[in-house]
Amino acid sequence: MQSTTFNRPLLKLFTLVVCCFIVSSFTTKLGLDSYEIYLNNKLLLKQSVNQPLSLRKLQLNKTGENDALRIYYRHCHTPNTGTGRSIAVKDEKGRLLKKWNFPNATGSDQGMTIPVKELQQLERTHLRQELSLCYTAQELSGEEALAFLHFK
Repeated sequence: MQSTTFNRPLLKLFTLVVCCFIVSSFTTKLGLDSYEIYLNNKLLLKQSVNQPLSLRKLQLNKTGENDALRIYYRHCHTPNTGTGRSIAVKDEKGRLLKKWNFPNATGSDQGMTIPVKELQQLERTHLRQELSLCYTAQELSGEEALAFLHFK
């Protein structure tokens, strides 16, 4: 009768590596806030907050005065919507230009709406400045820059 010997430490290491791959394939991305920005009902931007801000540019050059941006920000924890929510526009030096405060979300209406004509007015009064859209809520320790605004 022939006997085969296995190198037990190597077998244990291989089993551990295989188990790690199996477990990691079933985990979801936890701990990431995300948001979506719509122009009227058309999705313009869908991002997780870990992506670089340089990739988040809202092209608003073909918008009308009656258009509106609708922003849905989802926190990684329950409840998914924040409390004490606000959206602000800041210039490239971080100065606050305009701020919109929103009530706590109730039911299925969790969006925050901003009229495009107000953004266009800010762009006209702050020519040649890079304007950014920022979100704050009580659940965040600071503010989250959502996107840069481009009208040209």
